[in-house]
Amino acid sequence: MSLNADSANMAFTFKGGMLPMTVMELSSADPEHIRRQLAGKLSQSPAFFQHTPVVLSVEKLDEPHLALERICAVCRDHKLLPVAVRGGSEPVRQSAWALGLGWFAPVEETRARALESVSKEEASKNNASDDERIEAQAKSAATRLYRGTVRSGQQVSASDGDLIVIGAVNAGAEVLAAGSIHIYGALRGRALAGIHGNTQAGIYCRELEAELLSVAGNYKRLEDVDPRLLGRTAEVHFIKEQLEIKPLG
Repeated sequence: MSLNADSANMAFTFKGGMLPMTVMELSSADPEHIRRQLAGKLSQSPAFFQHTPVVLSVEKLDEPHLALERICAVCRDHKLLPVAVRGGSEPVRQSAWALGLGWFAPVEETRARALESVSKEEASKNNASDDERIEAQAKSAATRLYRGTVRSGQQVSASDGDLIVIGAVNAGAEVLAAGSIHIYGALRGRALAGIHGNTQAGIYCRELEAELLSVAGNYKRLEDVDPRLLGRTAEVHFIKEQLEIKPLG
């Protein structure tokens, strides 16, 4: 049988992917507390709650046994679709799998494993911190230049470096980058920088009206942005465990 025939008979192939994913970081394990807050958010931003896939981060919770099934049900009641859990104890991991959800190791554990994979010899030659190493990688990686308007329903990404958009990003559009995002126009859609965990990445735009801003998985929606910053040039960075948005220049 020829190689082409084998390929034709294949039901699927595995491919590496870069998909945008919203992380819902839980600071309460009480399903009713979560329900009340989601209800308030839904009334403020109904467009965001349109069967959006989310990863439930439980890293801040010290709860060996979560009411995970109830929490997932609350999310689905508000049109959010839990697809995985990040962090938690072994019972939490088992519960996630039992519910058909994926499970991710905590961020710090993942980073520690990555650092352990670096040989001692290589580490001795490079005394830079992890954040400095990430920044150096981002700077050396290829930058993607996109000319034109990113229209509603369109997604433009730079999987290995920075993304520069010479134009606007319309509402309903999405731009993503492993590094920083520079928009020489209005940002009205979603912008996700540092999608592989680069906390040194930033977002820069000439007119801020973004539906969603995210750096290394930490995000803010339009209603969370200081109204005084809207319509102005702005820059977004992850500083002291939160997104900081300020005028550019």
